[in-house]
Amino acid sequence: MLICAVMAGALMFVDTHFTRMESLRAQLSTLVAPIQWVVSLPSDVLNWGSLALSDQRALLEENSRLREQLLTLSQRVQLMASLTAENVRLRELLGAAQEHDVPYLTAKLLSLDPDPFTHQIVIDRGRRDGVYMGQPVMDASGIAGQVSETSAYSSRVLLLTDASHALPIQVNRNGLRFIIQGTGNYNDLQVLHVPDSADIREGDLLVTSGIGGRFPGGYPVARVTEVVHGSGGPFAKVSAKPVAQLQRSRHFLLLFPPHPALDVSEGRWHPDLDPLAVKAAIRLGEWLSPPPVEKKKEEE
Repeated sequence: MLICAVMAGALMFVDTHFTRMESLRAQLSTLVAPIQWVVSLPSDVLNWGSLALSDQRALLEENSRLREQLLTLSQRVQLMASLTAENVRLRELLGAAQEHDVPYLTAKLLSLDPDPFTHQIVIDRGRRDGVYMGQPVMDASGIAGQVSETSAYSSRVLLLTDASHALPIQVNRNGLRFIIQGTGNYNDLQVLHVPDSADIREGDLLVTSGIGGRFPGGYPVARVTEVVHGSGGPFAKVSAKPVAQLQRSRHFLLLFPPHPALDVSEGRWHPDLDPLAVKAAIRLGEWLSPPPVEKKKEEE
């Protein structure tokens, strides 16, 4: 042991004061590498086995959660089908017109407006795709805004949180109608002229009312976050948060709601328009045109 200690000290002294030991150390490291690999092999196998088992356990848990979610969604779909059929029967009983799905086009985010005082985005759809001024825009969660400018291949969208944007809404719970306006804050909207005695609460869902003909009715807009009563005036202060992910969404839908001023005849569309836009416009024209009245033969 004394000899080994002396040799180790000598090697450390030589390695510290001479550079020739670097090449020798590299050669020794090459020779020792297989031994190190063999020594570390059992621990690597144990780590790989534990990782595989943990991944399998995580996959099993995720599979179980997805199965439960699938069952829940299946139950909701079955209930929705029943409610839809009941709604159709009630409309037939009342003689009301049947509601149709609103045609739409998909769009992608191109850029954001660099002006910090305006909330606007640019999307990759323009006039050649059938986009028009004032067209409602939404993402996967709810209404995002409306088209403010159009060019041939792109359009500018004014987001609903912009201070200059306002739209008619109604409380989904009881149907009360108000106007909601942007505040310049992505997480805050202001409901205007709400009477202090109005039945509006925190957590109420605000949807489009359909009044004005620009935004179709029933689409989610915001959720009430604060209601302040007794501020000394006749109106309460009501704040809401948009349901649309305005700072995260990169894909949007351009809606084609029924509008009397739109010329949606098939022959007036440019031949280079996107086929999806032409199809949506034709569907919109069929929706706007009154259904043919069947003539009943008089019984003799």
